[in-house]
Amino acid sequence: MSKEGMRLVPGGVFSMGSDRFYPEEAPVREVSVDSFWIDETPVTNRQFADFVAATGHITMAETPPNVEDYPGMPASMAVAGSLVFEPTAGPVDLADVSQWWHFRFGADWRHPLGPDSSTEGLEDHPVVHIAWADAVAYAEWAGKRLPTEAEWEFATRGGLHGTDFAWGDELAPAGAMLANYWQGLFPFSNQLLDGWARTSPVRHYPANGYGLYDMIGNVWEWTSDWFAPHKLHRKAKGSCCIPSNPRGGLERESYDVSVPTPRIGRKVLKGGSHLCAPNYCQRYRPAARHAQPIDTSTSHVGFRCVTRGTNAA
Repeated sequence: MSKEGMRLVPGGVFSMGSDRFYPEEAPVREVSVDSFWIDETPVTNRQFADFVAATGHITMAETPPNVEDYPGMPASMAVAGSLVFEPTAGPVDLADVSQWWHFRFGADWRHPLGPDSSTEGLEDHPVVHIAWADAVAYAEWAGKRLPTEAEWEFATRGGLHGTDFAWGDELAPAGAMLANYWQGLFPFSNQLLDGWARTSPVRHYPANGYGLYDMIGNVWEWTSDWFAPHKLHRKAKGSCCIPSNPRGGLERESYDVSVPTPRIGRKVLKGGSHLCAPNYCQRYRPAARHAQPIDTSTSHVGFRCVTRGTNAA
C-alpha cells in the first residue's frame, strides 16, 4: 500500500473531549494513541470514481431499500436516493431537521443534488452521500481503514492541544475563514464569507500542524467507532492510568432509543461540515461528535482513511 497523499501523525497523549459545549463531548480525559498515517484530505470525487471504476462498487444511496427492513415504510419510498440539504426561505424551528433535509430520489455520490446534477467541476471536492459501509469498502480497497474517534481527534488538533478550535480559541481570528462552515443564520441566511455555499475543494484552507486539510468543516467524516457516551470508553487491559487507543461502545449501545424500530447502529462522525453555524451545531471543533446511523447518507458526509505504521512504503 502506498502512503502517497498521507501524513504520519506521531503518537502521544492528549486531552480528548470538551466540557464547554455539548454534553456528549464530556468529560475531558487523558488518552494516548499510537502513531498512524492519515490521508491529507477527505476522499475526493476523483478518488472515489477511481475506486468505483476498479471495483464496480454500488453505494447504498444507489441501492433501493428493502421495505422488509423498514417496517411501516411505504412501498413508494423504496427508491434509491439520499438526503439533500436545501436552505429554507426564512427562520424555522431548529429542532425540526425535516425543514431542511429532504430525501431526494436519485441523489447519490455522482448526483449530489439529485438526478439532474453531477460532479462535473467538483472532482477535487470531498465525495458525499457515502454510507458507512461505502467508506469501509473504499478503505479496504485502498489497503487502509477508517480512523478511530481518538485517532481522528488527535490528528485534527495538529499538535495544538487544549484549545476549542483546531487553530486556537477563536473561530475566525482577525476575521479569517479557516474552514468551510456556515456564516450567518442557519438554515436560511448564509453570508458566504468563505465563498462556498456547499462543499469546497480540498486543500482550499490552511493545513494544520500535521499537514492535514479540511479536518474541520466541509464534510463530516466517518470513524470506525460505535457512538456511546464517553463514560463507556474502556481502559486498555492492564492499564491503571491513561487509556491507550480507546474505542467507543458496543453496537447496541449506539442505538437511538427514541426510534423503536428498526434498530440501526450509529457510528461517530467528526469534524462538522459546511452546515455548522454559530447559531446551530457548533461542531466545527476537534472534540465535537455526532451519532450517524450506518445506513444513512447525506450531502454533507464523507470520510478519510488511516493506516498504522511509522515508515513510508
